[in-house]
Amino acid sequence: MRMVERGAGADGQSYPCGACGAVVEFAPEAGVLKCPYCGSEQAVVPQQRAVREHQIEELAALPVKPLSAVVGRAFVCPGCGARTETGDLSARCQFCATPLVADAGATERIAPEAVVPFALNRAEARERLRKWTSSRWFAPGGLKKVTEAETFKGSYLPHWTFDAATTSYYEGQRGTHYYTTETYTDGDGRQQTRQVQHTSWHHVSGTVRRDFDDVLVPATGRVSGKQLAKLTPWPLAEAVPYQAEYLAGFQTVRYDVEPEQGLETAKGEMDREIRSDCRSDIGGDEQRVTSVDTRYADVTFKLMLLPVWFLTYLHAGKSWQVMVNARTGEVIGDRPYSPAKITAMVLVVAAVIAGIVLALTLK
Repeated sequence: MRMVERGAGADGQSYPCGACGAVVEFAPEAGVLKCPYCGSEQAVVPQQRAVREHQIEELAALPVKPLSAVVGRAFVCPGCGARTETGDLSARCQFCATPLVADAGATERIAPEAVVPFALNRAEARERLRKWTSSRWFAPGGLKKVTEAETFKGSYLPHWTFDAATTSYYEGQRGTHYYTTETYTDGDGRQQTRQVQHTSWHHVSGTVRRDFDDVLVPATGRVSGKQLAKLTPWPLAEAVPYQAEYLAGFQTVRYDVEPEQGLETAKGEMDREIRSDCRSDIGGDEQRVTSVDTRYADVTFKLMLLPVWFLTYLHAGKSWQVMVNARTGEVIGDRPYSPAKITAMVLVVAAVIAGIVLALTLK
């Protein structure tokens, strides 16, 4: 398992162009390393290994070190020799913009095991964003200009995935509907009858089993988990074994949520499905689940990197953020509303209603 004690600093890795000697970057549109100057391409040679899952018990053998106590990593740029301090796994030299990638296996307590590489380049992401902005009703006209912002950048975000075999013992109640005939007096004073539903409850207990695969949990608190959830589903089946080459030219955020904490979040996600299984097992017309005792076996995990394009823009003195799933093209984000457009729409609707009322009155 590629887990080691974290180091305070590391030299940055880079990949020279075989044609002109410049530094190449990962090009999503071609899936290769490409020179931004001469256009020469180099294939990313796949690693001959499978993406591995690791037993949760292996964490006990690792030194416990709060992530908050880890100082920023210092990259030494092989291009200009400058030092760039950052808390990320990959970045660019702050002086010459050379892509820098850390040796994750030598610097991280837990190294990434898999990566879903970028599939959309900057131009393709901007096009997805353009379609998104053009479809936003009641948005200010200036929103369509955000695709030209210079803050548009690509980042890999760390996520934990968890597998588990669960056995859950539950107790609850099964509700069965039955009906009785009720006599009542209607508005005209006539007696009528109707069927009234009742529910008979009976205590039940049982056992349900479910195997979970790749329950996804964000491993960073730098981006809202609720926002990241909107970018799902991710094509996790397209993940490949981790290689530093995929990171060249992109920012890669270091995880700041430990796997033990991530597992508790994953268990919460699993519990929702388990309770749904319990209700299905109870059957009847209605169900009440009063208690669930779940046992977890064969719990495994891995650290995976997922690609996102970020855009931050200012409007009316407020910062707004949009994210693009760099694999599927899904766009989510915040946007301002135009009071003028909303007012105009309200007036149009009011005029239409008034016209209909007037037409009915004249009939």
